Amino acid sequence: MENKIKLVLMSCCAPCSAGAIKQLADKQIPGIDDFIVLFFNPNIYPDTEYQKRLAEQIKYCESLGVKYAVGDYNHDAWLMAVRGLENEPERGARCSKCFAYRFCFAREFAIKNGFNAIASVFGVSRFKDQNQVDAAAESVCGEIKYIPVKWNEDLRIQINRATDFYRQKYCGCEFSMRK
Repeated sequence: MENKIKLVLMSCCAPCSAGAIKQLADKQIPGIDDFIVLFFNPNIYPDTEYQKRLAEQIKYCESLGVKYAVGDYNHDAWLMAVRGLENEPERGARCSKCFAYRFCFAREFAIKNGFNAIASVFGVSRFKDQNQVDAAAESVCGEIKYIPVKWNEDLRIQINRATDFYRQKYCGCEFSMRK
């Protein structure tokens, strides 16, 4: 059937994505027939931080029996993508470029793997702006539908309180570590 939604869920970390993954796993989002969690975060710095976030994401997905995929970690390529925007503030042009870069990867992943829609949890972080995330996705997703899902915040908070997830203190890139 042509109308079935096969979703790629972009995830930045387990604390931000836990509620969304649980909602999708429990089929609480109407119309989504299949999904995979995509962890593509070459923005995360340093590598040790990336590895911690990746391990938590994998552990959570496996605990729910959820499919996941991991994109290559190429921080240097990401740095080239945001070059010239290093001094932008959080929620500034660097973040828009970062989101677009990651959504481009998701679009190609979706096309190669038979998915027809993308959503993300990038905007649930207190460090980010959902409207900025949505605009970046819509600007690059092309033939792959972007679905701006309003995730259940209460569920995310409940799961986070009940788990021992590693919780980071900054968005991810070295430029977001500034005070």
